[in-house]
Amino acid sequence: MTEDTSSAPVRRAPVSTDQLDGLVVVLDLVRGGHARSRPELARLSGLGRGAVTQRVAQLLDSGLLVESDLGRSTGGRPPRELSVRAQAGLVLVAPLGASHIAAGITDLTGRLLASVVEPADIAAGPDRTLARVEELFDDLLARDSVPRAPVYGIGVGLPGPVEFATGTPVNPPIMPGWDGYQVRSRLADRFAVPVWVDNDVNLNALGELRMGAAQGEQVVIYVKMGTGIGAGLISDGRLHRGANGAAGDIGHVTVDAASGIVCRCGNIGCLEALAGGAALSRDGTQAAAEGRSRHLQALLATGQQIGAAEVAVAAQHGDAVSVELLSRSGRLVGETLATLVNFFNPSLILLGGGVASAGDLLLASVRETVYRRSLPLATRELRITRSTLTPDPALPGAAHMVLDELFSRHRLGRWLPAGSPAGFPEIADEPAA
Repeated sequence: MTEDTSSAPVRRAPVSTDQLDGLVVVLDLVRGGHARSRPELARLSGLGRGAVTQRVAQLLDSGLLVESDLGRSTGGRPPRELSVRAQAGLVLVAPLGASHIAAGITDLTGRLLASVVEPADIAAGPDRTLARVEELFDDLLARDSVPRAPVYGIGVGLPGPVEFATGTPVNPPIMPGWDGYQVRSRLADRFAVPVWVDNDVNLNALGELRMGAAQGEQVVIYVKMGTGIGAGLISDGRLHRGANGAAGDIGHVTVDAASGIVCRCGNIGCLEALAGGAALSRDGTQAAAEGRSRHLQALLATGQQIGAAEVAVAAQHGDAVSVELLSRSGRLVGETLATLVNFFNPSLILLGGGVASAGDLLLASVRETVYRRSLPLATRELRITRSTLTPDPALPGAAHMVLDELFSRHRLGRWLPAGSPAGFPEIADEPAA
């Protein structure tokens, strides 16, 4: 792929501190859809009209904003509407799962331009997995449908704990060989752009917040129920990662120590070990082998593996064992969430992941348990529903993670004079001021 250099950015003068404050405010308001004109920016930003005019002019000159058609008049001359110049740059994203690789390209609004998903085993290790991610990025960039524009950054999601400040996986239970691996450095060296890495569930939550069912919500819990179980927390309209990036790891809350079931984290009786997709597969397979479920037994006899999806289908056909397995899973997740509801008081709980999409029975069990076990005030306005953002909320979530970091106050001024963050991979390593 060759980059179109006919409109390549020109290096500009450094941005002063006073200018930077105004630029970030204006850009955030336009990016968030809160303001589309200079009068709206003046009203919402707290900046004077002159300052707004100057900051908008800088952002237009830098190519980050663009003026479109005239907007609605409120009594005087109709204002020109402002928006992010989506085609000014590209963001590469790769949310990785336990058993798949997803890779995509978005524009500067987080809109997905192209993507691909293929099966892969995260336990194959970082070198093999990231080599394939690099190949997929190259293939996507070469597509005719993808505009020729500079890559602004890369966002990666991993199915395990990530220290966000360094982009480093830390003791991930299902990712042998990944502990301490320098994901950021590898991709930054390969593509010469800033790279950010986060837990995949956080990216799901961020995707829902910016482009899905959580838009406009201030306090949200996103729960991913797949092979494992995790949660992403939204507080005051922002993703809450905690001190080191470990917030929301509810899959390793102890729910039944007496069960004797060892979790992949090494502890006994964790929520994930008793209610996740691997647990449903294990218990469904055991029920089939023991002849307690005719439906699952028939599947097992054909050599088919039994997973959460098969248990869900069996439950829909009235298989009593499968109904109980799904109900128990939903009940255990609901009991854990009830504690969080009393503590965190969200207005919305979103359930995503392969297990959560496996029929209405599990959702009903989660809802019933949460409403029964939580305080009335905490559930007065609480909604519990499924995620509906497709194909994968982590794809736009990864893009918005990158865009939020690039357009933050302590980074925007570093690269804006150069026209784009391409060639500045080191800014991802810089801590917030």
